[in-house]
Amino acid sequence: MLKILIADDEILERKAVTKIIETSVENVVVIGEASNGRIAIEMAEEHKPDIIFMDIKMPGIDGVQAVKSIKKSHPNIRFIMVSAFNTFEYAKEVMQQGVKEYILKPSRKQDILESLQRVSNEILEERQHRQENISLRESLDRAVSIAQKEWVSSLLMNQVQEITFDEWGQLLGVEITSGYIMLFSLQPSEEAERSKGEKQHWYMWLKEALKSVVKKHEIMIGPLTDNQVPVLFLCKKSTEKIHFKTNALIIIEGLKKLVQNTSFEKDLRIGVGLPYDHAQELNKSYLEALSAVQQLIETPNQRYMFGTKHISASSTLSSDVLEVEKKLLDAVRQGNVNQVLYHFDTFVNKHRANNDINATQIKKAFEELFILVSRMLRELDITYDRIPAIDGSLDVKNLFEAGKSHLLSLVHHVQIWRKNHAKGMLHKAKEYIEDHYAESLTLESVADYVELSPFYFSKLFKERFGLTFIDYLTEIRIKQAKAEMADHGKSLKEICYSIGYKDPNYFSRVFKKHTGLSPTEFRRETVR
Repeated sequence: MLKILIADDEILERKAVTKIIETSVENVVVIGEASNGRIAIEMAEEHKPDIIFMDIKMPGIDGVQAVKSIKKSHPNIRFIMVSAFNTFEYAKEVMQQGVKEYILKPSRKQDILESLQRVSNEILEERQHRQENISLRESLDRAVSIAQKEWVSSLLMNQVQEITFDEWGQLLGVEITSGYIMLFSLQPSEEAERSKGEKQHWYMWLKEALKSVVKKHEIMIGPLTDNQVPVLFLCKKSTEKIHFKTNALIIIEGLKKLVQNTSFEKDLRIGVGLPYDHAQELNKSYLEALSAVQQLIETPNQRYMFGTKHISASSTLSSDVLEVEKKLLDAVRQGNVNQVLYHFDTFVNKHRANNDINATQIKKAFEELFILVSRMLRELDITYDRIPAIDGSLDVKNLFEAGKSHLLSLVHHVQIWRKNHAKGMLHKAKEYIEDHYAESLTLESVADYVELSPFYFSKLFKERFGLTFIDYLTEIRIKQAKAEMADHGKSLKEICYSIGYKDPNYFSRVFKKHTGLSPTEFRRETVR
């Protein structure tokens, strides 16, 4: 509904314009009349109209002066100037204020309505464009958030792709020299296990709190998994690595002030890993932060702890050991026994090739591996409480056998979950998409609906159905668009909005990409 103000010193003219508008135009309302420029200024400040019909010649403050004054505070208000004088000088002066419409008195009904229509269309198009920009910004922010969560998840499970700090720096528009992990853990309350809603509330609070206290770093906030949230801090200067403890303490102190008087003040624990110069090493920082959190759980009065240097059991081996670990994790996730056995044998052979390896190092390697497996299972929402403790008294041979036995037990559990639980949830997600395609669906919202992390929901959906979430959503929308085009009473713009798109131009591009024809061409050539 557009709000209109009529400013004219002639009462008959004001009443005539008001009547014409109220009886001839829908979705507009005349919110008042002003008899001079001063009153027009006051009413504009009080009511904030969208359009003002402004008479140029009025006693005291004239229309031109009133426009200048109102424009200073409300630059988006549009003006239709009205005058009994058809002179170039008046027109020129109001044009300098950005006024495009100018009609003569006594005003003809057609002139009033045509001017009002042009200005109304301009306002509505601008609002739509602004809303589309907001929606695009929100969609981009959601996409970046999901991408960051997935990348952080990949880091923690040592499945990071070959992306460097330089490449992330280019994406973020800053120079990145190193990074480290803080792990935020919300311990269960003394009364009972926290509800999903309470944990989600804490997660949202943490995200906003970090934005307010972190000044010197770029941060990437990982997913909430099993009451823990990993956050990657990216250092912009080499000196930040040297002073990272000081900077981390500033952040922690800032959070301590914000968390006061919240329901989770006493239950927040923070583990801090050390900084590393390469993205591929950030898994070490996570393991350091995790170790610190585990120690904090046993130290009730301490709220944060810095981890100590993590020496990987694989650090003396070639880098392809890490690649074998990634493949082994992926095979466990897929519940593929043959692949698990194959990659486990490779894992064993890589370690045995190192003549200096001993039982202590093998035990540490398995501990690291099962920490990663444990996190992966939690992100898949698989309940499994039997993550093994490694018996340090075993020799190397028996350690490998115990490790294989534990892994096979895990794979069997994953197979059962995938067969009974994941399959049902993915079909539930598919049905949800089919029922809600006309809404602003996102990968994150659908993953939340079926209670999976976006990272794993995306992977499982692609594995199960052979196409990505966005491809499936697009397929559904395009199919529906084709069906609706048979109704010639619907415009293409109406169809665009009815299937979930907010930008007709974007809809047209997507439609042509999938069908080879623009919506107009498709309707002309296929719909009779």
